[in-house]
Amino acid sequence: MIISASYKTDVPAFYGQWFVNRLRAAYCMMRNPMNRRPIRVDLSRPHAQGIVFWTKNFRPFMKYVDEVAAMDLPFTVQYTINAYSPNLEHNVVEWDKSVQTVRSLADRFGPRCVVWRYDTIIHSAETPGPWHLQNFERLAKDLSGATDEVVISFLQVYRKTRLNLDAMAKRSGNSWWDPPVAEKIELARDLHGLAASYGIKLTICSQPELVTVQEPSRCIDDQRLSDVAGRQIVVAVKGNRPGCECSASRDIGDYDTCPHGCVYCYAVRSNDLAIERFQQHDPEGEYLFPDASAPGPASANLRVMDQQTLDL
Repeated sequence: MIISASYKTDVPAFYGQWFVNRLRAAYCMMRNPMNRRPIRVDLSRPHAQGIVFWTKNFRPFMKYVDEVAAMDLPFTVQYTINAYSPNLEHNVVEWDKSVQTVRSLADRFGPRCVVWRYDTIIHSAETPGPWHLQNFERLAKDLSGATDEVVISFLQVYRKTRLNLDAMAKRSGNSWWDPPVAEKIELARDLHGLAASYGIKLTICSQPELVTVQEPSRCIDDQRLSDVAGRQIVVAVKGNRPGCECSASRDIGDYDTCPHGCVYCYAVRSNDLAIERFQQHDPEGEYLFPDASAPGPASANLRVMDQQTLDL
């Protein structure tokens, strides 16, 4: 089994101590997102064959990577670097620091360890199509040699993302729009060419209608894990939604727990709610976030969001 940590929240940025504690205990508890029933996830080796991290700030987790590697748990990192303004991402670390972290990971584990994600692509007054071309090329140039793949995706408008984006536009004056498919395809082709010029393959995540010269991405990829591990890891393909070609995995995160404040995020209803839940998090607990009916940690143990927390 491959552990996904986590497309619902940023474990390396905010919940690294909890995750390492659960690896040491060889299990964690989570709740079914639909009915909240408890699920026990076996993290013992060799049942857990590897980890895919999803993050916008791996820096706080760097102090744990040697311990994780010593557990014979190979990992890859889906590392989102967009270089957006605070209007779109309230609490995300500066992009150049993330580039440095990607290079540190590549030096330690090789360029197959990290996949750069340039997603979600937002069209707004601050970030129109031409802006994305310039921004993407700057990032690709700085990441060249440290990764061999970049995954892109375009905004998918759900009710909560529309509400958050509309609130952002009203607050900041940064209007947004969802361009037609043809415009997305043209931009994707241009980004593909730019990526190739820096030795990076561009793939598209779960949006087959946009795939032309690119390939569909496989974000949870047993072959990439095998390359990092130096041994074969074989897991069946079991996508999470139409167009998804990921290997089967178990995601151990929880919704509404990521305080990055990305207004386009499908996994968070409200940044205030995510910060509140982060403050209630107990690194020693079995669950990443306790059930609403269960007692939370003592108030003395609550953690407060600040710049030091964001940028360790």
